[in-house]
Amino acid sequence: MTTDTTTAKRGFHFKDITKMFGGGGTSTLRQFGILGSLIVIIVLFEILTLIRNGPNGATLTSGNLINVINQYSFILILAIGMVMVIIMGHIDLSVGSVAAFTGIIVAKSMQDWSLPWPLAILLGLAVGAAVGAWQGFWVAYVGVPAFIVTLAGMLLFRGAQQWIGDAQTIPVPKGFQIIGTGYLPEIGLPLPFNVPTMLLALVAVAWLVFFEIRTRRVQHKMGSESVPRWVSITKVVLLSVVVLVAAWMFATGRPGTSFPVPGLILLALVILYTFVTSKTVFGRHIYAVGGNRQAARLSGVKDRWVDFFVMMNMSVLAALAGMIFVARSQASGPNDGTGWELDAIASVFIGGAAVAGGIGTVIGSIIGGLVMAFLNNGLALLGQGADVVSMIKGIVLLFAVGIDVWNKQQGRPSLIGFMTRRFGRQVDPATETFEPNKTYQAPPVDKTSGK
Repeated sequence: MTTDTTTAKRGFHFKDITKMFGGGGTSTLRQFGILGSLIVIIVLFEILTLIRNGPNGATLTSGNLINVINQYSFILILAIGMVMVIIMGHIDLSVGSVAAFTGIIVAKSMQDWSLPWPLAILLGLAVGAAVGAWQGFWVAYVGVPAFIVTLAGMLLFRGAQQWIGDAQTIPVPKGFQIIGTGYLPEIGLPLPFNVPTMLLALVAVAWLVFFEIRTRRVQHKMGSESVPRWVSITKVVLLSVVVLVAAWMFATGRPGTSFPVPGLILLALVILYTFVTSKTVFGRHIYAVGGNRQAARLSGVKDRWVDFFVMMNMSVLAALAGMIFVARSQASGPNDGTGWELDAIASVFIGGAAVAGGIGTVIGSIIGGLVMAFLNNGLALLGQGADVVSMIKGIVLLFAVGIDVWNKQQGRPSLIGFMTRRFGRQVDPATETFEPNKTYQAPPVDKTSGK
């Protein structure tokens, strides 16, 4: 007599709640906790600003949400590249200097060479690629630790930026400013909201529904366990409500505003790099090398090429972040990029990356970056100075990593590892292939033969 496990699993089980954001069967409690922390921070500052300012809070307003995206989009872009660097077991201290270096070259090219702004953007990306290739060469093929290479790069490119710009502010033309201050355009319909913004939200909701249905069908076809249907429905409904409410706030802000262009660039990069890191062979190689370089090398992974590309990719994203910041500031200045690397690194670790490498996700890093962004924003709305903001950010970072390390030392499951194990890549000893969602154990020791 067989047991119908499908029937047995029907009904409500509290543990199913932890599977809500696991893509089917895999608990992502740590990621759920980070997302919950972000929600708590937003609600807390909304209440505090409500008490401080009177009838309305200042955090969940259209103008403030637009400001958060405009002010911190470049840090979130850096976090996308930084998480790949940290997964590899490296660190990049030069991103702020590279961003500033690229910004001054692009600004000078448009002012002194009369270069059209679209070509100036391409020039900036090429400069980022060249800088990344330079640093990647030293890391991948010479073997100098990335910490030392990028520390040297931080000094080198900061000095070069101030030398090229002569420590002056270089303005940029109006057309170039679109990538930092632009919004989705109006289409002329007599409606009280920005139509393209709401259409973008509807496309996002449709994608959420399609992705969840597709995931369940694939799981059913493969015979793997899937979460209860009510979990999938609840997840899609909650995410759809969040997307639609946020889009409505962006679409109904002050006249002339809508969803910012920097947010569009960030959204496109999140989709692209989430796909690259979780669905491609190269993405699996990043996790493989970061988790166990020697095993990855024995399995045929070209770890030096992976090192080189990841470092170059980081500098390209730094160049893009620098151009967005210059466009938003309307000029390139001598202090651009100062401290950006610290915010990017903090975002990645708060988002669940492991110090030793091999663990981390793009989505987790974006959530970590938003935690830092709303902390900065909320404390500023409450009138706190930079000293208080810096201290609180340091405490948050220390606790985020310290709690995970303490759990490991106590023999408890690592919350960070628990969060990202579905994205990790390990080696199957039998086939020497990398498979997600699978834990491999060392073969038993034969004590009689000494093997």
